[in-house]
Amino acid sequence: MLETVASHLLLAGNAYLEAVGLGVEGGMQVRELYALRPDRMKLLPGPNGWPQAYEYSAAGSTVRFDQNAALPPILHLTFFNPLDDHYGQSPLEAAAIAVDTHNAAACWNKALLDNAARPSGALVYAGTDGGVLSPVQYERLKKEFADFYQGASNAGRPLVLDGGLDWRPMSLSPRDMDFLEAKHAAAREIALAFGVPPMLLGIPGDNTYSNYQEANRVFWRQSVLPLAGRIGCALTHWLSPVFGENLMLAADTDRIEALNADRATLWERVSKAPFLTVNEKRLAAGYGPIEGGDVFQQSN
Repeated sequence: MLETVASHLLLAGNAYLEAVGLGVEGGMQVRELYALRPDRMKLLPGPNGWPQAYEYSAAGSTVRFDQNAALPPILHLTFFNPLDDHYGQSPLEAAAIAVDTHNAAACWNKALLDNAARPSGALVYAGTDGGVLSPVQYERLKKEFADFYQGASNAGRPLVLDGGLDWRPMSLSPRDMDFLEAKHAAAREIALAFGVPPMLLGIPGDNTYSNYQEANRVFWRQSVLPLAGRIGCALTHWLSPVFGENLMLAADTDRIEALNADRATLWERVSKAPFLTVNEKRLAAGYGPIEGGDVFQQSN
């Protein structure tokens, strides 16, 4: 479910969760949570501009979710959008030009392979006395090119010309186009829009072992954990009326291997702080207090 919510946020800028439960005296018992597709959801603002209801359309039917209950049935998570009051803007939309460039470079490379891995050109007919090819000769020539010289399987096949035909390349070479570097530059821009360090993409020349490790830590610290915290805080605020104010949903950073070095540094620094009590040290390390922990620990 969390993977779906995060994917919806990154690809659409919006994510929706539906709470399903049993109505009981004094409120509702939430039993299930469902991630709903953002392209099927419509927000209905109220008179004051705040969301009053949501409509979800699927399979030809529409379900309305009114948000005036003690626990609103829909949780709407968004990214910041400077041009819309209700719907978020996705990183994919911010990187739209880079995505189009990357796709165009891939299509250009594919078309190059489909056309015998050679740039396009022109067949020039140097007939005597200004003669031109007859319709039959023209169609035969087109058919021979399509059957014997186009496609990846025909790459490198020598071109046999007769009857005064001459081949003149007209397009720039791949080196001149430099499409590969353009594709790599577009990939870097897309990665930056999603908060992914370009060193993690595996582009030749970008990564070494040392900066790969550092980029991996930066990726977790500046992209993954803030997104997880954003989702966890929204879920906590949404579900706390049902499960109590002590509810807290957060990522367990101790189980992230990429951050082991950071955690070890933090534990060493906290353990050597004589001015902190045991519970203050536990709080700084992300743990809860223990009974009898409001004392200073004597260092050996």
